[in-house]
Amino acid sequence: MRSTPHSTTLAQRYPHRALTWQLRTRTLRFDRNPKLMGILNVTPDSFSDGGQWVDKHAAIDRALQMEAEGADILDIGGESTRPYSDPVSAQEELQRVLPVLESLAESLRIPISIDTTKALVAKEAIAAGAEIINDVSGLQADPEMIPLAVETGAGICAMHMQGNPQTMQDAPEYDDVVLDIFDYLQDRYRQLRYAGIERAKICLDPGIGFGKTHQHNLDLMAQCDEFHALNCPILVGHSRKGFLAKILGDKDMDRTLATVGSTLTLARLGIQIIRVHDVKANKQALDAFVATGGVDCIPRELPEV
Repeated sequence: MRSTPHSTTLAQRYPHRALTWQLRTRTLRFDRNPKLMGILNVTPDSFSDGGQWVDKHAAIDRALQMEAEGADILDIGGESTRPYSDPVSAQEELQRVLPVLESLAESLRIPISIDTTKALVAKEAIAAGAEIINDVSGLQADPEMIPLAVETGAGICAMHMQGNPQTMQDAPEYDDVVLDIFDYLQDRYRQLRYAGIERAKICLDPGIGFGKTHQHNLDLMAQCDEFHALNCPILVGHSRKGFLAKILGDKDMDRTLATVGSTLTLARLGIQIIRVHDVKANKQALDAFVATGGVDCIPRELPEV
């Protein structure tokens, strides 16, 4: 007969886990269930959904659908950052995102994030109603981005990326991928704080798929709870990415279920924000996972047989 295992709650297991993220005009609060950030790429060339939402009305309908399905944040991007993607100008990026963002700011109840590395794009997006700057360069690509973040008081997400989209998958190397990225994010946090960004505004992202091999991604997914020690909300974007196709053994297979399975791992590790394409499937899985004790019943040790 099995004995009942001792268990811990998220708060007990991760005492440094951040419980809030302060945005430009509102605050997100984190409980057991991760917040879902719905992805809206208004690009012709994103790796998974490029071209699907370039039409303004289709993009708006998709955003409203994701909100109805349970998205907690909407992340709008106008430039692909897939491996070997070509950059676009700030003006072209603005032409893609602003009409959609301006319309959604009037109708969405959830906060809007602008996925960009360009300060001009972020500035116009915030003026139109965005609450968050989600910058895959860690706010390093544009020297005007940090002053803009300080001035506007937007929530910011700083991601780790080795190299840039044109070079990041050439030959990524680390001594210890989890420790190296922890050190980078810790240093980036200190630099952002020194520049004047409030602690409560900062979210950090280890950058799944951005300058990482298959094994690097697996290691980060399994150990991303280590980043709670940074005392900031942690965002992970694993949705539909190539390492899932490699797990499945078929690059052409639908990756929705693999994404959902990985989302549950992230929930168990206490990750606060999970960035996904398929909001409905991930939301339903998370609701069931939490309701059946999947988050709070974390064993300290395996039960005896």
